[in-house]
Amino acid sequence: MTDSTGQAENPEVKTDAPQPEAPAADPVATAQREAAEYKDKLLRTLAEMENLRRRTEREVADSRLYGIAGFARDVLAVADNMHRALEAIGPELREQGDPKTRSLIEGVELTERELLKSLEKNGVRKFSPQGEKFDPNVHQAMYEVPDAEVPPGHVAHVVQAGYMLGERVLRPAMVGVAKAAPKPSQNDNPQN
Repeated sequence: MTDSTGQAENPEVKTDAPQPEAPAADPVATAQREAAEYKDKLLRTLAEMENLRRRTEREVADSRLYGIAGFARDVLAVADNMHRALEAIGPELREQGDPKTRSLIEGVELTERELLKSLEKNGVRKFSPQGEKFDPNVHQAMYEVPDAEVPPGHVAHVVQAGYMLGERVLRPAMVGVAKAAPKPSQNDNPQN
């Protein structure tokens, strides 16, 4: 066969020129580089797995401790109602009531103590911040009151005790905060 120029085509001759071969890389250097890459990947994976293990342990511990928060908040309403019921009973009834009434009061007091003990056993503790410095992280200010016996900015009255679950506030204490006594104005002390 001939091509358009009149020369015979040779099927064995290729028109593409052979490519020069790339210089052979040092196999030892290549193996060392790959080994370093794999070691780096291994160390990163190990570090990531250790971080995951620590994070999982922390989440499991938090779940154990704080998983009862919703239930504990519901039970706090019961504890508050028991406390209010006991406060509503006057000292006269406690002392002068008939034996059945006194037994009922003692039973309610015992039940309240057991309820608080059960809450404490599960990490819930009651706190009453009377006289402490006001802290908005654990106290909820309900009102301000002038009180000469308590420094300004401190808790003067505890309206409702607060509860902690571990180190977290389950319910802040509702408090009345002492404010500075009003200073007498110059018009109050006329000088003649």
